[in-house]
Amino acid sequence: MNLPTQISGPVAVIGDVHGQLDKLDRLLEKLFQTPVALRRTIAFAGDLVDRGPDPRGVLDRFLQLRRVHKHTTAVAGNHDYAMAAALDLVPTPTACDWRSRWLAHYDAQTTFASYGVDFGDLSGLARVVPQAHQDLLANLPWMAEHEDFLLIHAGLSNRMPLDTQLAVLRERDFTLHRPEWLCERELAFEDPPEDCDRAVVSGHVYVERVEFRERRILCDTTAGVAGELSAVFLPERRVLTSSPDLDWEEEWHGSAPRERGFFGRLLAGKRS
Repeated sequence: MNLPTQISGPVAVIGDVHGQLDKLDRLLEKLFQTPVALRRTIAFAGDLVDRGPDPRGVLDRFLQLRRVHKHTTAVAGNHDYAMAAALDLVPTPTACDWRSRWLAHYDAQTTFASYGVDFGDLSGLARVVPQAHQDLLANLPWMAEHEDFLLIHAGLSNRMPLDTQLAVLRERDFTLHRPEWLCERELAFEDPPEDCDRAVVSGHVYVERVEFRERRILCDTTAGVAGELSAVFLPERRVLTSSPDLDWEEEWHGSAPRERGFFGRLLAGKRS
């Protein structure tokens, strides 16, 4: 599976989903009612799995969305990476012991349960994870590049040359013990290197509401636990959430939304 890593035009960046299928479906239903929705790239900021109740359902929904909306992509989060490494879907150094790390530190109980496997039974999980899910987890890029921003799960370091970081992210260097751009919380609070001329958009750390800084946008508003899932619309710098209370006509200042149910018909192949 080759997900787009070079994107352009209007984008909706969706924060960490973490198995929250109901919230994702509400968000997507509302997203597809907005102006230029069918021309807008939908980009997931990583962490599709773990914590929330239905990681398997979220992976299924992402693959469905890819089939009906070609402008869809995602980057790897540390939870996606940990699952892929624990199931030997990507080549990581043996000393990293991602099997033990995923089980001990990543709230993966719900991921096992969503596949009907006892927690900790890695061999059993490996047998039942569909090939399409394996292909997705194994091939998630570490970065998506837009002319105005970079989408990276945790962020960029301002202590390392930009070109060095971009090279590692583009190539996905699996020899690293723990890729900091996917895993390091502190990166969320750092501005990009001075020679980075684009904003960095990421999830990874919980924020109560989407946080906009001059060269930094943080969009994980649930941490897989509570709150509403958010989508950041770029270049508009506007936020859409999974809250059922949003008044579309008021929020979009008179633009005509599609009738509700459009996303369901889209998945069923019934375009309006």
